Amino acid sequence: MFLKAMSHKSLATFACRNYGVSAVCLQKAVDPIQQLFVDKVREYGQKSKSSGGKLVDSTPQVEKQLQQELDKVAKQYGGGAGTDMTKFPSFKFEEPVIDGQISQA
Repeated sequence: MFLKAMSHKSLATFACRNYGVSAVCLQKAVDPIQQLFVDKVREYGQKSKSSGGKLVDSTPQVEKQLQQELDKVAKQYGGGAGTDMTKFPSFKFEEPVIDGQISQA
């Protein structure tokens, strides 16, 4: 009986919390500023898809500056032509050689 009451209470709390969170997500934008924001996000999404993964509304000067920064980072962290900077580096640790550093007492 006690277990049934506790499970019912926790289920009701869970349902109320989820309803409270999802109600905000499902609500339509009625504020004009909020609607403008939603429209701009959708417009940016469409531009992003049409640009093919490049910067949205960029100029040749901005793209040149981006490439300079990427080259600078690649040079600083050991990248270069043919180096995949997105791949996690592999480390090789060798066991040190200990030659009689500890003497017998």
